[in-house]
Amino acid sequence: MEEILAEMEGKVLKIRLMGTKNDIKWFEKILKRTPKIVVGDFSELYHNKGTDRYYRAYAEIHKANVKEMK
Repeated sequence: MEEILAEMEGKVLKIRLMGTKNDIKWFEKILKRTPKIVVGDFSELYHNKGTDRYYRAYAEIHKANVKEMK
């Protein structure tokens, strides 16, 4: 996995997810199942200030070379 990510060095999208714990975990699963992307780092959940309901997480998304994966 690290070798694949090293080859994609310049092709990274860094995103911040905000929502409930369940929403973030649900979306993380969707990201990991999507064949056109490779999920690099996915952070732990952090509390959003001022609320007990909403959290945030950070993810690095890499573009997968679908042709090479087949």
